[in-house]
Amino acid sequence: MRRLTTVAVASVMALSAATPASAAEPSAAQGAWRPAPQASYDLPAGARCDFAVHTQPVVDEVRKLVLDTYPDGRPKRELYAGDLILEITNTQTGASTRADAGGTTMIDYHADGSMTWYAVGPVMAGFRAGGGTLPRGLYILDGVYTLDIAADGYKTVDMIQGSTRDLCADVA
Repeated sequence: MRRLTTVAVASVMALSAATPASAAEPSAAQGAWRPAPQASYDLPAGARCDFAVHTQPVVDEVRKLVLDTYPDGRPKRELYAGDLILEITNTQTGASTRADAGGTTMIDYHADGSMTWYAVGPVMAGFRAGGGTLPRGLYILDGVYTLDIAADGYKTVDMIQGSTRDLCADVA
């Protein structure tokens, strides 16, 4: 599995490095890079942190490229890349932190509704109580890793090389 993951991550790095800057511009052409904006959102107390949080992009230059589709046109494999800085705020105290979540990720969408992320660099992921290999919280996963998300939402992180940052602790 590690060899497969390493090859997939190397492919993500090669694809993102080989894309000229002009390819990042949105176009009507099939297979073109397109903006993939991150929406602001609120989570109630207990959903990810002990307190309610608001997450808002401060810098959002994320774009995606559809690499493969199912016969019905749904994406089968996509590549995401671009700068993303998020501000996470404890809505009870006003404490906030900024986090770089601008990693490069190739996502395989499986027919059963599950997905596998092959990532290099920082990505934010939330975990519900009992919902994965990390405790409930909001995390920045950074390094080289895979994130398997089962059809029921259970998340499994396989950190090949890297770290996790607990954003709930940063704004507690």
